[in-house]
Amino acid sequence: MLLLSTPLIELHHHGLPRIGKKTSESLAVEIAAITAQANPYKSTVEDLLHYLPMRYEDRSNLARIADLQDGAMASVEVKVRVGGIVPLKGGRLKMYEFIATDGEGQVRAFWWNQVFLNRVFNRGSRVVLYGQWKWNKYKGYYQVENPEYELLTDEEGDDEPGAIHTARRVPVYRKLGDFRTRQLRSIFHHVLANLPEAFAESLPAEVVERNALLGRDAALRNAHFPADDSPVDDYNQMKSAAHRRLIFEELFWLTFAIGLRRLERVKEPKGEIIEITDRVREAVRRILPFKPTEAQKRAVKEIVADMTGEEPMNRLLQGDVGSGKTIVAVQAMVISVENGYQAALMAPTEILAEQHARNFKKWLAETRYRVELLLGSTKAREKREIQEALKSGEIDIVIGTHALIQEAVEFHKLGLAVIDEQHRFGVMQRAAIRQLGQNPDVLVVTATPIPRSLAMTVYGDLEVSIIDELPPGRTPVKTFVRGDDRRDKIYEFIRQQLQAGRQAYVVYPIIEESEKLDLRNATEMYEHLRRDVFTEFQVGLLHGKMKPAEKEEVMKAFSANETQILVATTVIEVGVDVPNASVMLIEHAERFGLSQLHQLRGRVGRGAAESYCILLAQFSKTKEAQERLKIMEETTDGFKIAEKDLEIRGPGEVMGTRQSGLPEFRVANIVRDQKILEIAKREANYLLTERANSAETAKLIQHVRSQPRFGLANVG
Repeated sequence: MLLLSTPLIELHHHGLPRIGKKTSESLAVEIAAITAQANPYKSTVEDLLHYLPMRYEDRSNLARIADLQDGAMASVEVKVRVGGIVPLKGGRLKMYEFIATDGEGQVRAFWWNQVFLNRVFNRGSRVVLYGQWKWNKYKGYYQVENPEYELLTDEEGDDEPGAIHTARRVPVYRKLGDFRTRQLRSIFHHVLANLPEAFAESLPAEVVERNALLGRDAALRNAHFPADDSPVDDYNQMKSAAHRRLIFEELFWLTFAIGLRRLERVKEPKGEIIEITDRVREAVRRILPFKPTEAQKRAVKEIVADMTGEEPMNRLLQGDVGSGKTIVAVQAMVISVENGYQAALMAPTEILAEQHARNFKKWLAETRYRVELLLGSTKAREKREIQEALKSGEIDIVIGTHALIQEAVEFHKLGLAVIDEQHRFGVMQRAAIRQLGQNPDVLVVTATPIPRSLAMTVYGDLEVSIIDELPPGRTPVKTFVRGDDRRDKIYEFIRQQLQAGRQAYVVYPIIEESEKLDLRNATEMYEHLRRDVFTEFQVGLLHGKMKPAEKEEVMKAFSANETQILVATTVIEVGVDVPNASVMLIEHAERFGLSQLHQLRGRVGRGAAESYCILLAQFSKTKEAQERLKIMEETTDGFKIAEKDLEIRGPGEVMGTRQSGLPEFRVANIVRDQKILEIAKREANYLLTERANSAETAKLIQHVRSQPRFGLANVG
């Protein structure tokens, strides 16, 4: 019997029409790929059913031929009169066509290079055609090109009873590997028709009833094949009862898993005791390079409250580009060191770790603290010396990358771990850092601003602090979106800035020429700009494939104004602070996410001079690019930009849900569905607290732990 738990690889054993072994295997592989399932054999029918239509078309109203209008989309039921293959000039193309009638008028339907249809349609075949009808004034009848079709038959043994491609609300699917929408529609129809009448409910009955949700069975069936009276607009906007149920279920499991993780963390004992004395306060005050903003003061106060508490700190510090998050983190690290403990900062890239090391040594130059940098590329001898000094307690603060969580690293007494750029590190890595000490305090820092309510859900096992104001003196960056026809004028503007003593970034989305992507690339354009455009200035090149020593040399030259233009890839998204840089030109801006563009823009405007960001976009290739990029011109508020980016690209792309330990969303969107998210979170918290000892909650916990995609709950 076919069940939701049936492996897709075995689908061909269940007698479904036109689903053989090859089809079953291909489906298993494709579904495994989009669900991040390493083993295709573990892909199930349930996974397949969560591959939902991307849109729905209303093909339910059958029109008479006499009522057709030129250019209109319509379904028409006709009977084939005569048809056949039509060879075309040159012999390479062939066309199949037939003339059909509804008894009152006649129409022509034709398909390019689909000669197999000559075996599908016979004289007298009843068929429903759906497509765009056009009036042929020379022939005096309507015709339709490459229409959707559906044979109507009363024959016994018909494997597609009822219309599924026409004459109803029809689901339209994204191509899945080699499977196109028509084939997918048939597969889903046969799978659903052969499943038991009612699927087992996955949510507690009380939750379903309390929130007036559709049952799981009805939701999945209706999401693929809406009832004839369903408002098609509700389905296209993901507002149908079927979609609401599936969205709720997805967000319920997410918030339940995060809530469980949070409860487990609370049980962990704190290994280190932190006190705030006058000596500690003076040490913190002494290292501040400028007067802190009110937002910075508030964030420090929240961090201090955590550090002096009985439970390990687990806090997210988020703020816009240039808001001064790093100096807040430094203050927390000084507090830890002054209490006799070590502090560590882990950055996602070597280039950012190196930047932090330079800044830390500058800010802490007047202190007795020993600060060291530990990278994967650190020479073996130096690495061993640093590791020994960490173990003995000689090093107070260490800055590094993933090298910090390798087995060879042992701390004498780790009190605080700071993780920079949260969306690049996962929950598993955070857990690994905790193992370096006796449950040290953890502070996570991110420059990806999202609304507080959203942050508290996405990073549900973390408390949230927000720095929502910029230090005084930061001049907003003027941003302009331009087409390629303005390139010469842009180059001239950059030249004027350079002549005034300023510097410029030129950013590209790829390093080397790609045959598949018609994009300007960093290496090629570096040569062009150096040789042909800015010949009177020094031009540097920076990208991720360069060796650390090469990057360092390029960065030093740009920081010292030995090079005036830095051609780079997104490797400069984080890390490179050059106050004299006043212009950034971003090529192919339409290829970047808005949050990434905002991060890049944050590299300029760090000095007193007026700064500019020019977004050069290929609008001819991306129709929506200009409209999407307008927000970059309209605001420098990272929170507004991030929310827009979330709406457009989804949380997976913006926040790296896979990297952060969150499952990929199948149907939910945490921006669009915030109201449902709040309800789901409330229900999950109720079950985890008020009903913590119930058999129902125990069953839910067991389910979460058994599902790899809810891996948040498996980190303890």
